[in-house]
Amino acid sequence: MGYKLAVVGATGNVGREMLQTLAERKFPADEVVALASSKSIGREVSYGEDHTLKVRDLATFDFKGIDLVLSSPGAKVSAVHSPRAAKAGAVVIDNTSHFRMEPDVPLVVPEVNPEALAGFGKRNIVANPNCSTIQMVMALKPLHDLARVKRVVVATYQSVSGAGREAMDELFNQTRAIYVNDPVVKERFTKQIAFNVIPHIDVFMEDGSTKEEWKMVAETKKILGRDIQVSATCVRVPVFIGHAEAVNVELEHAIDEKTAREALRKAPGVSVIDRRVDEGYVTPVEAAGEDNVYVSRVRRDPTIKNGLSMWVVADNLRKGAALNAIQIAEALIKGPMKQAA
Repeated sequence: MGYKLAVVGATGNVGREMLQTLAERKFPADEVVALASSKSIGREVSYGEDHTLKVRDLATFDFKGIDLVLSSPGAKVSAVHSPRAAKAGAVVIDNTSHFRMEPDVPLVVPEVNPEALAGFGKRNIVANPNCSTIQMVMALKPLHDLARVKRVVVATYQSVSGAGREAMDELFNQTRAIYVNDPVVKERFTKQIAFNVIPHIDVFMEDGSTKEEWKMVAETKKILGRDIQVSATCVRVPVFIGHAEAVNVELEHAIDEKTAREALRKAPGVSVIDRRVDEGYVTPVEAAGEDNVYVSRVRRDPTIKNGLSMWVVADNLRKGAALNAIQIAEALIKGPMKQAA
């Protein structure tokens, strides 16, 4: 049986990646509708290599008869239209931050906590975690199963694509301006991003952390366990695609580096490339366009009991967003949605 899908935010970075990934994975769709704001009506977006879709107006679209919605239009827009789609009978997989921490909305990484999908029918909404959270919990899960994670300290190196197409343009334009000695113009970022790093993603909160850092803390607890302590510093770097993270983990029980690597290698969706030689690790350039989460530089931390450090890299538009959402859809149609029907 084929499904009717709607992709909300189809003209954005993640929406385009969703359409491409649906086609690549041959998702059983009889119909796919591309939705965006009224200013994008009539634009064409690619669906696989051979098909294009004309964008329709999200504000006036009737979701009746749609089975699944993949939504990535921004939190404020999603707050209006995801419940509207769910009320019409569609199951919404929402990629924005709006629903993630609501107790009756599952927050899911299929390789990590697929059992949470059983609760999808409470709201007909499933939340896709933050991109930086997804890749971190993918690497933490195998270690957590072996020795229970107590505490995580993470510093992220997040590409500009996480802030949208305009942010990617800003990096390109600023880099070109520097080379030709033109003025550097800041629009999306608070400081120059070209040849710089910015320790500021999303808004500041009362305790001095940014909302991006709060997301990593709160989402990790919801996915893996409330007792896990997380300290995050999130940094925007002048990379177009691919997030990297330096992750330090304190475990309840000691495991050596070899055991950790073996557990990570066996984990679905994780690739370990960890050789202590030049180029024996993965960087965002190699991860761009890839589905897996890559783990390198696994080593013991001698400064704490049962400590390990590792380097984690993934394509933030794929596993960090589009692919994870489509994997949720695949899991739903094979299990909970099938049973509910």
